Amino acid sequence: MEDRRAEKSCEQACESLKRQDYEMALQHCTEALLSLGQYSMADFTGPCPLEIESIKIESLLYRIASFLQLKNYGQADEDCRHVLGEGLAKGDGAFQAVLCCMQLKGKLQPVSHILAKSLTGESLNGMVTKDLTRLKTLLKETEVRLFQPISLGRV
Repeated sequence: MEDRRAEKSCEQACESLKRQDYEMALQHCTEALLSLGQYSMADFTGPCPLEIESIKIESLLYRIASFLQLKNYGQADEDCRHVLGEGLAKGDGAFQAVLCCMQLKGKLQPVSHILAKSLTGESLNGMVTKDLTRLKTLLKETEVRLFQPISLGRV
């Protein structure tokens, strides 16, 4: 099925990002997104729409990190607005669930690290900084939420 090709491209993007091969990560992300773009959500039934959404969010996050490393801030900002706008507008918790899964799999750390580095080390315009800071905050909140001790109440 075509979504497996997108999933494989997304996995390769993550590996390329970890190896600091940003051009290759960008290429894999773009392949994943183009592959997913061939279908409408009506083409999928069952759990597939969530898997497709997960691959899309993951690919966009890797693209943002790659664009930042390649100093293509305009494109990073565009993808950032896209992922934030779509992810948060739905309000169904799917975006946060994808971030949590990425965090648990160790896939969110490279993105968080690159975001933090770009926001502290680069001179960015206000709108780009605003969107990237908002994304960085969401990633940090996800990390904190996952590693907070669970309160079982008074015993």
